[in-house]
Order: sequence, then structure tokens, then C-alpha cells
Amino acid sequence: MAPSPVRRIGMAIRDAFHLKARPLAVYGAEVVPEGGVPVSSVNRCLAAAMYHLATSGDNVALYVGGEAQAGCCPGGLTYLGFIQYPPAIKYFVSTGKKEYRNGEAEYLKANPEIVERCFRAAGTITPPGKYVVVQACEALPDAVTDARSLCLFGNAEQVRNLAALVHFDQDEPFFPVIVPYGPTCSTLITYPAGMAAHAPVDTAFMGPQDPTTNYALPIDTMALGVPLSVARRMADNIGLSFVTKRPDVAFPEKRA
Repeated sequence: MAPSPVRRIGMAIRDAFHLKARPLAVYGAEVVPEGGVPVSSVNRCLAAAMYHLATSGDNVALYVGGEAQAGCCPGGLTYLGFIQYPPAIKYFVSTGKKEYRNGEAEYLKANPEIVERCFRAAGTITPPGKYVVVQACEALPDAVTDARSLCLFGNAEQVRNLAALVHFDQDEPFFPVIVPYGPTCSTLITYPAGMAAHAPVDTAFMGPQDPTTNYALPIDTMALGVPLSVARRMADNIGLSFVTKRPDVAFPEKRA
């Protein structure tokens, strides 16, 4: 069997951009993948578990969904489409309400109504299978020939360069790369994997802008959630673009 094309794409991007964190593939499955471990066994936060997977060298497949939801963040389960939108979230994310968690709040939005409108604006969220699976591209079995998206972690320069490559063959100047509102897992998975009905297609999502996961990410780390169609174009364009033709510009040895 030929090597997984998703693996080839991930490795091409990793090598070209000198990524220390391994590119991750996101895909759906109807059964627990071989060698899979539930996300909650690593961290209740899917984003934190993903960063651990990208940087630890573990070759496991993280999965969530089906019967593997216990111990996971309710916000993450909501943004993966596995549970209905909990009414209390709009208070917790904004200004709080005494009846919910004693008024505890994150103050990420000005009021509960804005939270609710933002969630509705994203559209219905549909998981790609009974399970959402995240696995390092380099560890993908040959049988995994497709994926919904890739998640790329890098430092600021690497993410800037990745965004520039997304723009390389696009004539639209504003929307090939955007920074969306939502929990970190929505930037890393939901939007790029095409799970939210109203998320723009063929768009890379930069972030996260959710400060609640700052504890789990190094201070100089950002991420790009990339639909597979975009990642495939990026890999094809590496040899045609500044990445290969002007590496001294992309990764300068001398700084001003």
C-alpha cells in the first residue's frame, strides 16, 4: 500500500518550515482507531491534549466522541457537535450568572446574548464520524488516505510564513487566513475541518485567540488550522514560492 498522502503533505510542510511540533491530522472514524487513546486520558481540554501530542513524540491516535466523552470539556464537546449547546455556557463565557457555577465567568464576551449570536452564526456543527480522531501526520497508518484538516503549531515566524504560503496562489487579499472567535478547539479542529456549517471553506484559521488555553501553550506558540485542500496546495507550492526560492527571507540568519 502506498504511503498515506496526508502523511506526505504533513511531512513536506514540517520540513519546509522547520516545525518542531509535529503536524497533526484530523479525521473522522466510525470505530476506535487502532492504538487509540481517549482525549480525556491526556487532558480534559482537547487543545491541550493536541499540543501534547504534537510535541511529545507519542504515536497514539487521540479520539473523542461516541462513548468516549466522559471527562472532556463541555465546551469542546459542544464545538465538536457531540452535545447540544448548554444554556449555561453563554453566562460562563461572558459576565456570569449567580445561578450558574456561583457566578463564575471568563469575561471573554461583553454579554450572554453576543455569545449566543456568535454560536448561532457558526451554524450547525456536525462531527465527521462517530469519533473525531487526531493523530500526528508522521504516525498515520497507510490506510488513512484522507483527513479533514491539519493542525500546525509553530512560533510566530513560522506561522507568519505558513500564512504567507496560504496566500501564495490566492487573489483574494483578506480571507484566505482569518482569526476566528471561538474556543481553541474550534480554531484547531471545528472550523478547518468543515464541521461548522457557516465556516468559510478553503480558509486557514490562525490563533488561538482564546486566552483560556494560554496555560497549555508556550508563550511564543501559535497555530494554524488548515483544511486538507489548502494544506495540499501549500505542499504543492513549497518549491514554487519564497519558502524554497528565498529561504534567507523566510528564515533570515541576520536580524535588524
